Amino acid sequence: MVTKKTNSTEKPSEPVHVLTQRTVRPGLEEKFEEELHDFIQSSLHAEGQLGVHVIRPVLESGSREYGILRRFRDTASRDRFYGSPLFKVWDESVASLTEGEPKRQELSGLETWFTLPGQRAMVPPPRWKMALVTVLGVYPASLFVPWLLNPVIGGKPMLVQAFLIAVGIVIMLTWVVMPILARILSPWLKRS
Repeated sequence: MVTKKTNSTEKPSEPVHVLTQRTVRPGLEEKFEEELHDFIQSSLHAEGQLGVHVIRPVLESGSREYGILRRFRDTASRDRFYGSPLFKVWDESVASLTEGEPKRQELSGLETWFTLPGQRAMVPPPRWKMALVTVLGVYPASLFVPWLLNPVIGGKPMLVQAFLIAVGIVIMLTWVVMPILARILSPWLKRS
């Protein structure tokens, strides 16, 4: 099980997102779903809990991996939740329904740009590396997109122009620039 150590420089009021991945044993998916449903219902009222999303395997994909994405008010709420008797009882109750240890990682929101298509999500690179690569992607996109859209959006109100440019930059980063940079810089991003 991978957990992120609390950094003393973290702001206590920052929301924290934690993804837990569990692989369910064949034939036990229905029982796991029941246990998960009951656990979510009983855990939603835990202090500092801001929500939970379940990412189920795609039907007929052969995958049995579930993702449980939880959002907490801060790191103290996260630590309190994962140390609570409620969580420990549930963790023990589903141990016989799953294979291996659960994998847990804290997400900042940028990780998907640093995962190559067809590969499992990796432990994210350090935030300073993600920030540097993001700047390398945003800088040329912020020059190219306005130049490209100017003939179409020229003369429109400034707020409309800014919105369309932002949409263009996000689309370019998500589907073109960041996948290319992640592939090219992959050895450096994975190096600790």
